[in-house]
Amino acid sequence: QVQLVESGGGLVQPGGSLRLSCAASGTIFKIYAMGWYRQAPGKQRELVANIDSGGSTAYADSVKGRFAISRDNAKNTVYLQMNSLKPEDTAVYYCNVVVATGPGTGPFTSLGQGTQVTVSS
Repeated sequence: QVQLVESGGGLVQPGGSLRLSCAASGTIFKIYAMGWYRQAPGKQRELVANIDSGGSTAYADSVKGRFAISRDNAKNTVYLQMNSLKPEDTAVYYCNVVVATGPGTGPFTSLGQGTQVTVSS
């Protein structure tokens, strides 16, 4: 069992910044990729950013140059620094990890509960 605890969402004005955190806990043997998805009202969930076990990152075109993903492997935590936020960034942000719970098991995907980010003046 893997639990994900997200934090850092909230209300921010356009042009502002927020930092999301997601800590994974439970039965963890190895964490492969970690990432963030988001879902705005009436829209499909989309991948925002991803970071693999080697530190390679990937971003949605809409957030390149504004968002930065990072991870702390010692803490099993992934971060999303969001700068120059726009109203269209408003969504529920979900943490996603690809994890193995033991040698020879998985990997499987675990999705967090989500944290609301609202960008509005």
